[in-house]
Amino acid sequence: MTSQLEIQLGKKGLTSEFLEALKKRFENKSVRNIKIKVLQNARESREDIKKYSEEIINFLGNKFNCRIIGFSIFIKKYRQEQR
Repeated sequence: MTSQLEIQLGKKGLTSEFLEALKKRFENKSVRNIKIKVLQNARESREDIKKYSEEIINFLGNKFNCRIIGFSIFIKKYRQEQR
């Protein structure tokens, strides 16, 4: 069974500290899924959420995949790199 962590992306947006904290959470072997709730003051439109998800995946690498549902970004870690 995999656990899912939930974190919030606030008004500061994507900072280097946020990205490093996200990367550290994935270093734990039991964490394979993280849900990021994008708060209202961090976005103006749905396009902002797409930009955030692209930046996060570019930072984390090819072992990760994301999915956007509503105002949430779901990130999943795979064992092997995705093509």
